Amino acid sequence: MQETTPGAGTLERLISRLVIVQRKEVPQLLASFAFFFCVLAAYYVIRPIREDMGVRVGRESLQTLFVIVFFVMLVAVPLFGWVVSNVGKRRIVPVIYGFFILNLLGFWLLFGSGGVSVAAAGTFFVWVSVFNLFAVSLFWSTMADAYSSEDAKRLYGLIAAGGSIGAVSGPLITQSLVHVLGPTNLLLVSAAFLGGALAAVQGLRGASGTGAGRDEPLAQGGLLAGAVHVWRSPYLFRIALWVLVANLIGTFFYFEQARIIGEAYAVAADRVQLFARMDLAVNTLTILGQVLLTGRVLQRVGIGVAAAALPVSGIIGLLALAVAPVAVVIVGVMIVERAVTFTIANPALRVLFTVVPAEDKYKAQNFIDTVVFRGGDAASGWLFGSLAKGLGLGMSTIALVTVPLAVAWAGLSLTLGRRQAELAATDLSSRPRA
Repeated sequence: MQETTPGAGTLERLISRLVIVQRKEVPQLLASFAFFFCVLAAYYVIRPIREDMGVRVGRESLQTLFVIVFFVMLVAVPLFGWVVSNVGKRRIVPVIYGFFILNLLGFWLLFGSGGVSVAAAGTFFVWVSVFNLFAVSLFWSTMADAYSSEDAKRLYGLIAAGGSIGAVSGPLITQSLVHVLGPTNLLLVSAAFLGGALAAVQGLRGASGTGAGRDEPLAQGGLLAGAVHVWRSPYLFRIALWVLVANLIGTFFYFEQARIIGEAYAVAADRVQLFARMDLAVNTLTILGQVLLTGRVLQRVGIGVAAAALPVSGIIGLLALAVAPVAVVIVGVMIVERAVTFTIANPALRVLFTVVPAEDKYKAQNFIDTVVFRGGDAASGWLFGSLAKGLGLGMSTIALVTVPLAVAWAGLSLTLGRRQAELAATDLSSRPRA
């Protein structure tokens, strides 16, 4: 038996109580945990700065910025596909994250030398929105490449908890250091966390052995290869549809939160305090759920049922808002919806990608995580606005009208789960395109 230091043995025993893990998997698991921690800590350190930039540009310009984000995605995703096709697989993360670090250093120099103009504020707001989706999507692409479907079911919960801890740590760091370092210097803190993510991914490559062999680029394809693969693959198309519907219904809840809370709380400080308490509740439930429940739920009930947990919570939320569109209801709906998303639904969604070819783990998954996701943002406001203004429907009626969509979403979850199980049971070398 391999010898370990007392500290390492204690750590292994602690991890084995949380998830089913073999000793040889511990280094890889810890590297993955640290990788996600650093990625989300880097984002959440600068997220409050992004929110301040939104205030600087003004409320009327925010909708325009969301549209700009979507169109930037249309340009960025083909560029990402080109990088994936022309850069060795082991170098994708260093190249992309290294580019983000250089961007942060550039903004640091810009803000430090000439102040923050409205144009610079808007540019940073758009950049952070794009950076977040690409950084997280690339992380999960790396995970899908490093873990098999069965291993992912066991270990993704604890890995996701690393991200949740990073999501809590980032704002705490910003809150503690903003008056000491100033907002601009916090960009360097975010860059340092991305540097930590690069170190973690190197540790992951060494622990998992994925760094062995030739460092070849993934298969060549057109600039919109991710979109083409999603369109041609019924399996990937259904995943994209799942993400789109999730974003549409989630945005409805977000709009209702803004409306109901805005009417119920007239004082800004009271609203901020309420949102902070909601975030604390969500983060606490998420960390506990990811450590204690996610792996067990994914293994015992299957991916389809786990993914369907979010549509079911959506159905309950829509019905609750249709009956009682009041503050206490929307607060409860948002806490449950976000906790279910982070604890069960998102890990299940990521497992779906473990059974697709390596190229699709990067190109198609990134297209879905970016363009499809942000496309839902751009479309949802128009859709629900049309129902309210064009047809004159009240929000309670819109909630009821949306329930059938959520039911279909649940059925789609089960269909995806069955197909994922079929693909997982087929040897990758003889597997047809999903």
